Amino acid sequence: MGKSRRTIPEELLLLALDPTTGTTAQPQTLDLGLAGAQLVELAMAGRIVPDGDRIAVVNPRPTGDPTLDHALELLRRRGSAVRAVHWIGGPRLGLRQTYLAHLERCDMVRAVPGQVCGVLPTTRYQASDDCTNSAIKERLDTAIRTGVPPDPRTAALAALAHAVGLGKHLYPGNEGRSSRSRLRDLIRYDPLGGMVAHAVMDVQNGLPAAQGRSGAQVAAPGRTAARPSVLPGMARAAVR
Repeated sequence: MGKSRRTIPEELLLLALDPTTGTTAQPQTLDLGLAGAQLVELAMAGRIVPDGDRIAVVNPRPTGDPTLDHALELLRRRGSAVRAVHWIGGPRLGLRQTYLAHLERCDMVRAVPGQVCGVLPTTRYQASDDCTNSAIKERLDTAIRTGVPPDPRTAALAALAHAVGLGKHLYPGNEGRSSRSRLRDLIRYDPLGGMVAHAVMDVQNGLPAAQGRSGAQVAAPGRTAARPSVLPGMARAAVR
């Protein structure tokens, strides 16, 4: 896969990183979003394909990204298609720290040791290149401002950012209300990102992971975008 561009999990974490505090917004839900972002990235790399709300490995060849390859191997070991909600809600918490360490190794963030209350040791993180973070958010801003359908990667990033609750971090206060609404609406531009984002919200809302999706859809409170039951064209994702 190489590092010519950042992966969606990397971009999601960079979006969540607060430049003032050095901490990540929505830490409790960010792990779920990162797990979902891995599915989207693997699908875009042609390693997995969605079938309704299930995910199946079609190409186990490593991508070259260690974090993605670990996820791909775990999916391969399942031996059969797995529901996205099962995967996202599975016992693989700690992805936020895994990705922070990954971004540090890739020189995308710097770890800054510190103390809480002058006693307890803590680590804060700063983006190594503020222009990079600004460029990521600018893609979302452009899609929100212009109304032009974004590319699938930006649409998926927007869907996941909304799903984990980053809207209030990215567009705070009453003045950001319309931007938050438009961020949510971008979910419709990428069927795969939308399906994964809805699975993230289902896990957060405690909906049964085994609940069938072939019949009537159950909408989470406040949800407006419909979950696609079929994802046309996604099986043709290009292999990098």
